[in-house]
Amino acid sequence: MIAITEEDFNIDKILKDAKHPDNGAIVTFLGIVRDDGIVGMEIEAYTDLALQELDKIEEEALERFDIRSLDVIHRTGTLSVSDNILLIVCGAPHRKDAFAACEYMIDELKKRVPVWKKELYKDGAGGKWVGEGTE
Repeated sequence: MIAITEEDFNIDKILKDAKHPDNGAIVTFLGIVRDDGIVGMEIEAYTDLALQELDKIEEEALERFDIRSLDVIHRTGTLSVSDNILLIVCGAPHRKDAFAACEYMIDELKKRVPVWKKELYKDGAGGKWVGEGTE
């Protein structure tokens, strides 16, 4: 499943769905809004293009690594500190491919997918767009 949504996601359900006989390892990445002196983030995406690019990256990962399942959910909208932003779940027969595919997915997403984050400050004085390459 590849999705961009304003809704939060059910991590337990997605992990349960990734558990099947072909997978001996499931690796997850969960990105959350961290407290860097902010109250939250505004996340925007060029949704149609972002979904197209995520589909391409998923195809690449499926070709490069011996994985059986790959789920990516990226949130948009206004999020508070500790809210979920991004979930990647990679299932594979063996851990090395699951880890490698998960790392590939996040690295390529950061480089290629049109998603923008704006930090929101406590004083309500606008915000600052987060630059490329920010972890």
